[in-house]
Amino acid sequence: MSAVAPDTEATFRSIAIGDVDAIEVAIGLREAQQERTGLDPRTFALVKIAALIALDAPPASYAWQIANATAEGATPEDILGVLRAVAPQVGGPRVIAAAPEVMLALGLVLDEEEA
Repeated sequence: MSAVAPDTEATFRSIAIGDVDAIEVAIGLREAQQERTGLDPRTFALVKIAALIALDAPPASYAWQIANATAEGATPEDILGVLRAVAPQVGGPRVIAAAPEVMLALGLVLDEEEA
């Protein structure tokens, strides 16, 4: 494995711990990407959640994208609508796997007997 430059390692660490300055760079890139799509920011964020569901994405991805979506005005009901909309295409297992991650990102908690 090749050596990792100190700046690269520091950037990874900053992003991993949620450093606002490091994340701000990622947000800037996100804004440029959104502008190129022609979608409004709310729709763009909801589409990205749909992609996460389809990809069976890791939990941290949901936390990030759902925070982006709610910051752009999406409601929990909108996010539930996305989950329902993609269900026929991605299948039940992906929807079932995504639901607890979405709940966690929205600050909801499953009871132990439900988990």
